[in-house]
Amino acid sequence: MTDWIKQFPGLSRIEPAVRDALTRKSAIIAVPQGTVIFGPGKSPENLLLLLEGRVRVQQVSEGGREIVLYRVEAGQSCVLTTACLLAHEDYSAQGIAETNVRAVAIPRAVFDDLVSQSVAFRSFIFTAYSKRITDLFQVIEDIAFQRVDIRLAQKLIDLERGARQIKATHQQMAAELGTAREVVSRQLGEFQRRGWIRQSRGTIDLVDIAGLERLAALDAG
Repeated sequence: MTDWIKQFPGLSRIEPAVRDALTRKSAIIAVPQGTVIFGPGKSPENLLLLLEGRVRVQQVSEGGREIVLYRVEAGQSCVLTTACLLAHEDYSAQGIAETNVRAVAIPRAVFDDLVSQSVAFRSFIFTAYSKRITDLFQVIEDIAFQRVDIRLAQKLIDLERGARQIKATHQQMAAELGTAREVVSRQLGEFQRRGWIRQSRGTIDLVDIAGLERLAALDAG
């Protein structure tokens, strides 16, 4: 049971008594792919530390428009859950298991006790929190100021994950970028005209990744 702590380097410095309480009072859970782990109006009962899998955190407007805020990968925790636990507030977004997930569930009461009692645990929580907040601000900055074609090229590269193919509709890609489906459809059509991608129903094949990378690199310039 204690082996999972090794996946989170920041926990290696916690005091032995805190480590014992953490491992004794937490549980390892399995969540099937597609499960809505949390949603708006729900109160967090646990802080999840991901051991395996990936969780997508997204905001959904009253009109049904979605925007992907960030993803939680193995070795990470969810910044929104941390914020809700610290502020004793309900969720304002939803988290969905994109893959099968294994995670350590730290109950709210244990989280509260350790944050107040352990400097090392508190440091672990706030270090992870500050890192993800920085990432979230980057998402906001990208949506507000970066060209859609550059963002789309970078997102295709990020989501490709070595498979050279992405299973996603134009609407799902629009949610990834926080823009309208029509904008994504128009830009993907241009990418296809340039020979960078090939599209079929619900699938985008990356034909010329180097071409996408050249466009994505314009952001660095």
